[in-house]
Amino acid sequence: MTHQPPMPPPSPGFGPPPPQYAAPGPLPGPAPVPGPVPGAVPVPAPAPGPEFLAVDKNNAVVVDASGVAFEMYGITIDLPWPEIRSVHYKAGPNGRTLMVAVVHLDGRVYECVVGAKPRDVLPTWFAQLAWVLGHYRPTGGF
Repeated sequence: MTHQPPMPPPSPGFGPPPPQYAAPGPLPGPAPVPGPVPGAVPVPAPAPGPEFLAVDKNNAVVVDASGVAFEMYGITIDLPWPEIRSVHYKAGPNGRTLMVAVVHLDGRVYECVVGAKPRDVLPTWFAQLAWVLGHYRPTGGF
């Protein structure tokens, strides 16, 4: 069995990549700009719109034009809007956390819990999240 060095503690939010995935060093000269691929159909970027972000030292919830993303202890899952059946949220039992759940079209449920420090940020998160979800899901489904 080989000895592996201990993993560094996870950084808050969507920090830099782990050392094994980071670039070995600065690349010489400017990076080449890729040109258009002949015959390729350009994919339009999502229209800019409102965004929601709730983050604590270990977890994060992002809601934007592309969908919902959860990060939990350095593991990220992106759920695009076309794959989302519904989004649910509530305060945790202690009143100090935001609990968000996404129901996938195939019935799987993904959950993320973000600590609200200070506690009075929770009502602000609820108002912002309701507004952003209403923008991207105007017919409900949340």
